Amino acid sequence: MKPKVIIDADECLGCEACVDLCPSLFRFNDDLGKAEVIEDGNPDDDCVDEAIASCPAGCISKKE
Repeated sequence: MKPKVIIDADECLGCEACVDLCPSLFRFNDDLGKAEVIEDGNPDDDCVDEAIASCPAGCISKKE
């Protein structure tokens, strides 16, 4: 089973760090001014952990 990646939208600063680091799983929602997880993206990409570690708000998590 694939891990599930979650962004806490209330905590997201909209800095787009995750989008820049891992565009295969994250995109920027212009209407909300925040990042979101692409539903059919690949949560196993190496960039996911880097994006989680780089998030200044610490609002991205991965559940196995």
